Amino acid sequence: MDNRAEVRDFLTTRRAKITPERAGLPVTGTRRVSGLRRSEVAALAGVSVEYYAKLERGSLAGVSAGVLDAIARALQLDDAERAHLVRLAQAANGSNAVLRPSRRPKPWSVRPGLQWALDAVTSPAIVVNGRQDLLAANTLARAMYTDVFAVPEPNFGRFTFLDAAAHRFYPDWNLAADMTVANLRTAAGKDPHDKGLHDLVGELSTRSDEFRRRWGAHNVRIHGAGVKTFRHHVVGELILAYETMDLQAEADLAMTVYAAEPGSATADALALLASWAATDAGTPAAR
Repeated sequence: MDNRAEVRDFLTTRRAKITPERAGLPVTGTRRVSGLRRSEVAALAGVSVEYYAKLERGSLAGVSAGVLDAIARALQLDDAERAHLVRLAQAANGSNAVLRPSRRPKPWSVRPGLQWALDAVTSPAIVVNGRQDLLAANTLARAMYTDVFAVPEPNFGRFTFLDAAAHRFYPDWNLAADMTVANLRTAAGKDPHDKGLHDLVGELSTRSDEFRRRWGAHNVRIHGAGVKTFRHHVVGELILAYETMDLQAEADLAMTVYAAEPGSATADALALLASWAATDAGTPAAR
């Protein structure tokens, strides 16, 4: 992905999201844009208009950490957006040259020890990479994500935007779609040379207007913890807290563990799901 274009589009979309009122600036005269002007961002960041315009055109090479921090404050970037801006600057400086050449990675297989760790978790647990490939899961997670596992190479991006079952599985499909694209956009900032991610984005952009529109928004996020709601075709609604942890022994992979509130209807539904998973009905091949 072209770094200059990524920088330009990211800064432009962030600027468009901040109104003068939100930035604490007076509104005078007629405005052609609802967001901030370049001159206003420059003033808030304490740099010249010419310098900020150069940065917004994509020239982040050589920019100091102090200037990046000032721009982040001016644009009111959250933690995920700040990290993304720093990674874009690192890419512009060539400081992430350790990234792999633009080629497909070798096929990945789950280590026995990692699978044992997943199986030891009593709640649904999965392993996902930056491209949102669903790489490994325990039995309960396979039963929970049986729709996603219905294809040989399960991927949350393809499932969300190309599989009609996603609109039933995610009660708030728009939220799920936004989060999926933000995760992919974040991964693109971490590794702009990921051939598999390039191909996935190209495929989804071609096949889904919903994906293409969201990809153009340049939103990013930190996928750490929260609550998600699902609607399983057998056990119904599942309201699950989740915690996501990076795997130190597996670069760019993360494990997510889901848990239900004790004594809740979701806890009962998970018990029912575990029973279903223990039968042949709980395997993707049987559906």
